[in-house]
Amino acid sequence: MAVTLSESAAKHVANFLSRRGKGVGIRLGVKTTGCSGMAYKLEYADEAQGEDLVFESFGVKVLVDPKSLPYIDGTELDFVREGLNEGFKFNNPNVKDQCGCGESFNV
Repeated sequence: MAVTLSESAAKHVANFLSRRGKGVGIRLGVKTTGCSGMAYKLEYADEAQGEDLVFESFGVKVLVDPKSLPYIDGTELDFVREGLNEGFKFNNPNVKDQCGCGESFNV
């Protein structure tokens, strides 16, 4: 079981945490919402919570709550630039369907 960051995502997170001056990594999870059922939660983490599972990629920690892991196990979080747009992209092998707007998914 693992959740990983691409090298590009790890560099982006590390640079942001450095500019921010605090934080231990990034927290990734899921919440029930949207027309397909689930959406990703992504935030910078200042500290690990008691039950967090901690994964590390390229020196950056990814914290995941145990309830979210079955839905995102095997996911690689990438950071991509496409033209003038940039942002995180979730490469989740568990996704069976996504809504048309790309905001939610189901497994």
